[in-house]
Amino acid sequence: MSTYRIVRLHKDNSRRPVWFRGMTLEEAQAHCRDPETSSSTATGAGSIQYTKNHGPWFDAYEEE
Repeated sequence: MSTYRIVRLHKDNSRRPVWFRGMTLEEAQAHCRDPETSSSTATGAGSIQYTKNHGPWFDAYEEE
């Protein structure tokens, strides 16, 4: 069975941190559907501050 990791992609490609590992495909897809996983839709204080510090971003998944 394949596992997936969540990576955060930034508009300027300067960072690509891994946020989670060992997820099922369903878990990874559910994570990426959450509005808090993109700077264009996130409303949480932490996400807004992260955007101010690092610029536009979104979470994506990829097979490990």
